Amino acid sequence: MSEEMNAPAGKKKLSRKELAAIRRENTGKLMKREARTGLIFISPWIAGALIFLAYPLITSFYYALNNIRITPIGKVFTFVGQGNFTEILLADPDFGTKLINYILKTIISVPVIVSFALIIALMLNENIKGRGFFRVIFFIPVIIVSGPILGMLSSQDAGTITAIDTQSISSAISAVLPKAVAEPISELFENMVTMLWYAGVPILLFLSGLQKIDKSMYEAAQIDGGSEWECFWKITLPTIKPLILLSNIYTIVFISNNDQNEIIGLIKASMFSGIQEKGYGYASAMAWMYSIVVLLIVGLFALIFLGRKDKYERQVKKAQKMMKKEKRELKKARRRDERNVRRIERSKRTGHYSTYGDDEQYTSHLR
Repeated sequence: MSEEMNAPAGKKKLSRKELAAIRRENTGKLMKREARTGLIFISPWIAGALIFLAYPLITSFYYALNNIRITPIGKVFTFVGQGNFTEILLADPDFGTKLINYILKTIISVPVIVSFALIIALMLNENIKGRGFFRVIFFIPVIIVSGPILGMLSSQDAGTITAIDTQSISSAISAVLPKAVAEPISELFENMVTMLWYAGVPILLFLSGLQKIDKSMYEAAQIDGGSEWECFWKITLPTIKPLILLSNIYTIVFISNNDQNEIIGLIKASMFSGIQEKGYGYASAMAWMYSIVVLLIVGLFALIFLGRKDKYERQVKKAQKMMKKEKRELKKARRRDERNVRRIERSKRTGHYSTYGDDEQYTSHLR
């Protein structure tokens, strides 16, 4: 029975179009209510971003365009425009040298840290005894490397390998590669223990991703004759590819904001320098240039991991586009049929329909 017949007695019967309109209206109200609820939940983050991110960024950029001096009556601003940036690029030899060293060191060390984290996560994901204990062991360095503890360990050379092995590795690398490339690689081996400590959070990210992979995918691949190596490249790696990008970005940001970073120390030294040309404005300009370089490195890694999409993902997107195209064509055909039906009904009422043999000839004549 139709919805009109099921309507209670004494109430107006609603047509299907009216019922559909009511459903759309209720759906729209529900979506608006959910949007308001979501906005309330994220409002603390928005407020924090505006207060602790947007305002400091605007303030630091304003500082970068000025020469700031601290006097007994307060801060004295002298507008210099791009003068601070020009002086950093042309007259400051330390910043350029340390910036190039930082770029090479980051590009080399980030893949090493992420690869180590992935290998450890694969091992910890296996069914071994004491798995929870080993997971805690690998996450403890995340707590240790924060704060002044890392500085204390670094000052005592606790994060390096033995000096003899370091010298032999550095000599072998310097004999093969240019000095500009050999120095960051040698420094990576010298601080290998410290670098591997940074892998705590990426290990947790990879573990969470590996545990979400459906085991039936591996079983189906093994039934078809796939080896563990093929399962890794065809199932595991494509599935955790977004987590690889996330781990790369996290590691870059972590290394860039570390207190042991030479550029961070240079910015602090410039901020509290007693030289008239330096100060808050000079340090702000230096921080902005450093931030742009960090963003470029993040963009480089994002381009590497997002540039090539998976073959099956491309096929799925292609199929979705075809389905959307078919739906649009179907809607056009329905609207065209509805217009033709209305024209035929209108012609029947006016008495001109009998002139034409069938509906198709009539509609073609109207067109």
